[in-house]
Amino acid sequence: MASDAPAGAAEVPKGAAAERQRLADDDLREARWRRWGPYLSDRQWGTVREDYSADGNAWEHFPFEQARSRAYRWGEDGLLGLCDNHQRLCFALALWNGRDPFLKERLFGLSGPQGNHGEDVKEIYFHRDSTPSHSWMRALYRYPHGRFPYEDLIAENGRRGRDAPEYELLDTGIFTGDRFCDIEVTYAKGAPDDILIRLCVTNRGPDPHTLHLLPTLWFRNTWSWGGEELRPSIRPVPPEPAAEPAAPLAPESSRPVPWRTLAATHPEMGTFWLHAEQPAELLATDNETNARRLFGAANAGPYVKDGINDRVVAGDRGAVNPEGVGTKASLHYVLPLAAGETRVLKLRLVDRRLTHDPLGAGFEAISRERQREADAFYADLLPAGLPPERRALQRQAFAGLLWSKQTYLYGIRDWLAGDAATPPPPSRRHGRNHQWPHFHADDVLSMPDGWEYPWFAAWDLAFHCVPLALVDPGFAKHQLDLLTREWFMHPNGQLPAYEWAFGDVNPPVHAWATWQVYSLEKRATGRGDRPFLERVFQKLLLNFTWWVNRKDAEGNNIFQGGFLGLDNIGVFDRSAPLPTGGFIEQADGTSWMGMFCLNMLTISLELAQENPVYEDMATKFFEHFLYIAAAMNASGSDGGHHLWDDGDGFFHDVLHLPDGQRLPLKIRSMVGLIPLFAIAILEPEVLERLPAFRARLEWFIQHRPDLKVNVACMETRGQKARRLLALTYLSPNRFVAEDRFRRILKRLFDPAEFLGDHGIRSLSRHHAEHPYVFSFEGREHRVGYEPAESRSGLFGGNSNWRGPVWFPVNHLLIEALQQFHRYAGDGFQVECPTGSGQWLSLQQAADLISERLIGLFLPRPGEPPPAYGATAAFLTDAEGQRLHLFHEYFHGDDGTGLGASHQTGWTGLVAQLIHDHGLRMAGEPPGTDQPPR
Repeated sequence: MASDAPAGAAEVPKGAAAERQRLADDDLREARWRRWGPYLSDRQWGTVREDYSADGNAWEHFPFEQARSRAYRWGEDGLLGLCDNHQRLCFALALWNGRDPFLKERLFGLSGPQGNHGEDVKEIYFHRDSTPSHSWMRALYRYPHGRFPYEDLIAENGRRGRDAPEYELLDTGIFTGDRFCDIEVTYAKGAPDDILIRLCVTNRGPDPHTLHLLPTLWFRNTWSWGGEELRPSIRPVPPEPAAEPAAPLAPESSRPVPWRTLAATHPEMGTFWLHAEQPAELLATDNETNARRLFGAANAGPYVKDGINDRVVAGDRGAVNPEGVGTKASLHYVLPLAAGETRVLKLRLVDRRLTHDPLGAGFEAISRERQREADAFYADLLPAGLPPERRALQRQAFAGLLWSKQTYLYGIRDWLAGDAATPPPPSRRHGRNHQWPHFHADDVLSMPDGWEYPWFAAWDLAFHCVPLALVDPGFAKHQLDLLTREWFMHPNGQLPAYEWAFGDVNPPVHAWATWQVYSLEKRATGRGDRPFLERVFQKLLLNFTWWVNRKDAEGNNIFQGGFLGLDNIGVFDRSAPLPTGGFIEQADGTSWMGMFCLNMLTISLELAQENPVYEDMATKFFEHFLYIAAAMNASGSDGGHHLWDDGDGFFHDVLHLPDGQRLPLKIRSMVGLIPLFAIAILEPEVLERLPAFRARLEWFIQHRPDLKVNVACMETRGQKARRLLALTYLSPNRFVAEDRFRRILKRLFDPAEFLGDHGIRSLSRHHAEHPYVFSFEGREHRVGYEPAESRSGLFGGNSNWRGPVWFPVNHLLIEALQQFHRYAGDGFQVECPTGSGQWLSLQQAADLISERLIGLFLPRPGEPPPAYGATAAFLTDAEGQRLHLFHEYFHGDDGTGLGASHQTGWTGLVAQLIHDHGLRMAGEPPGTDQPPR
């Protein structure tokens, strides 16, 4: 293999090179190593895709209670499973503890209406490891010995109001005395279509316990919806004598493991064979809806989706096919376990029938080799001196990201039309997503959280791609490219937001992520993928135009945008018609567009190094940024829009009333910090190589002083003669307290406002004692500091931007401070924390935030990791290794993890922070915004 490393780089260890070769082979379509992966959803019920109701109530139309009996139309879910990239053939676990009313085939959680803070998974499970090609994966599920408290969780959360915390599985006491089993699944690939499966079951309790373990293989139902789809089948295969039996006196470890074989035949995939240890009872049924149970109608055939459940739990032998043939099959193992006992079972899913010892010594050798290669791959990512606990944290963060991939199937035209047996209600023609008939997804996508958010979200996905680019730049680039393709992007240029409302508006961070991914790969390999950069840039031109045409109501470079991903941050629902009438001129919407301009400018300058056509595009985005900056920074006295409040030293949204009045909404929130994100540095060597762009820059300096005054620091040169474009002015060579940049940072680093012990809060703590109140027609609209879950029902109430710490915006703040430092240098210092008397460079201030975020997951002397609090003692494995969860957001005061518990999507940015920490240890500068070459 030719080295991908830049000249002078250290040689890649053999194990790390093996994984990189797999990725390269898959990128070139020479070997499809990514074909199989953890692409099953954690939850398919309650999704928009499965909703065929008249009122669009997805939660009620397909609830959890129906999932075991009703065939899905648009996807499958399962417990710690995997499938092919088109989700045709699926494998997952089913469990029974002898006490539950039904098999544990999928994760349980509350629907949006059931939870006092919206939908929430109520299970304990961990994504422990994965390589990017999924040649090696590990995950762990904890199953109680006692009856799972389904009813208790529903009832107690239903009793609790929004002021109370969520009632979690640990709160029920079901795990008291360690009365549970750890079920760990390990996947290792012997070849792209050869998957070795190890199931390790440990009774962690003090008493004997019997566990029913049912590894399950099934086909997604593609044949019940009309058309002429051929039906696949799973059938038992008679045993064949081993071709080369082991010698009778061979050591026990080398003797063949008894096995049985199932053949799964699909009209497009061909046949795959599942080899499984004996003894096991084969239970087969069909992945068909039990219409009789659910709707009192006739079934399509004698065997239905919940047949295996009825056979095991109810003892109904007639519920499964005695011939062992169907489209869903389980191997039923009954495992009596003594206290502390561990049992291991092995299976192998492969595209050819193996007739000699498929589960024996060769199986073990492959598994050991894949684990060794995974260890080498991750060891090669960071300098050797990085503390082990940080390495382990980063590796689990990558595991969570990689396990959160999902095959996402959704064709809007077919979904709107309905199926032959279920014609759509008339309201559907004008209902959700009807303006997106071109949208058609059949792709593996990175999900925010496999259970709580089992659908892509445009701005979440952009953040996922940054840490993903460290381990799999090919996949990260594919994700960013995919959202701009014609079967995703609307013909008008809008990017789809998320399936609940494709037409909602997320912050325009796609260009930022594209530049980040391009730069990370270039830094790692010495080569930038310019075709990728150019392809996405061309489509983002359409998206930029959409923003300008649709979200600048008065054509004055002040933008709206709606909620922009910050759910309940405003005093009103910013995506709904305002009770006052009029519209909101958004400081964050305008800032995001300033950032979008500068991202596009940066990409244009890079592409212009080889194609001078892009020099004109760079000039276009430079000029557009100047006009946005002028509008953003203008004051009311000069006819501006009051986005900057000089008395408060902060940016605010402005309410534009129908009578022309403009009222500033004086809330100190993340909205007023987002202007810091709009920053770009112009390197002197770039200006020298691009004379046309430099000439236009100089023209503006000389002839448009009204515009240059709003932009920091287009004329003043910083470190190494760099020039800075930003929305917030700073004086690089002297202390000027009145600079807007310093005034914002004074609030940013104030512990009584934004700077918490665990990162930057989304709302100033000032509002705990001083809530913002807006009165209209006798009704008060209020925003107060809420550091934990939301007390508001806005956007379902399952997230909160009124105080907690969120990784994506913290990451952008850190990056912005690093960029300001590149311009201003070590001599520019700020008091951090405000009032402490400690003065730090901007890089040191960025490091302080980064360390507080990383510290959420690390223990302190005598204290558990802040993110886990009292639950930390439970979050270890049998060997005492830390098991990490990556929550959606974190308590603004104590750091407790809140919201979705497996949102490694953007909380996985902690892997990027640890990466930058490792670079600094090695003496390299952090960040990815390298000058174009």
